[in-house]
Amino acid sequence: MSLAQQEGFGDQTVVVLLADIADTSRLWGWSRIVRGPRALQRVPGLLFSKVLGSGYEGGFDLRPSPSRQGVFALFESEQTANDFLAHSPLVRAYQERSQEFCCATLKTFSCRGSWDGIGLQANAEAPTHGAVAALTRASIKFSKAQAFWRHAPPSQTALEGVEGCQLAVGLGEAPFFRQATFSIWDSVTDMNAYARTGAHLEAIQSAQKNGYFSESMFARFVPLKVHGHWQGKHYA
Repeated sequence: MSLAQQEGFGDQTVVVLLADIADTSRLWGWSRIVRGPRALQRVPGLLFSKVLGSGYEGGFDLRPSPSRQGVFALFESEQTANDFLAHSPLVRAYQERSQEFCCATLKTFSCRGSWDGIGLQANAEAPTHGAVAALTRASIKFSKAQAFWRHAPPSQTALEGVEGCQLAVGLGEAPFFRQATFSIWDSVTDMNAYARTGAHLEAIQSAQKNGYFSESMFARFVPLKVHGHWQGKHYA
């Protein structure tokens, strides 16, 4: 999708699905990972999508989770995003085959960088109060992977149980080299307090200084709706 095409969509909306696949459906779940974006072919209004694995127990461990996974989907409008959630056979299949399922519908208020050459259109005002969400993703250079992962664990451990963080999950297209983090926060203040201090800040500064990434994207969102269950918590 070209920049000109992206600029034609003033109502772009992001959907993030999180699923913990039931034991009896693990093979089906792994087949979603193998198929990747092909699992979302011919979805009306879909501009870009990724089917993502997760770290062990949905966290940031280098070991892959046997059951937890996610879907990132960019739609041309809020209406097509809502139609997808309400009527898609894929969404229904995830719900029926998962022990836990959570869905977030989001509008972007800032985005720096790209994902496979695609940037997110900022079409929402930065909130002055209320919840916000963040997605950070990166393609890690092969030659820099070992150095990157020396910094990553302290940063990720610092995210677990941090004040103001409602939800945090480690996601990825491929182990070690194509990683992402999705999180939801009580406020911009809480999110910034984590992002701009401690181990996370050190990790970001090291990545910038040493050129760990061949591509990266840092996006922030206004949650329109979050509902479902994830890691024992209910969202409505």
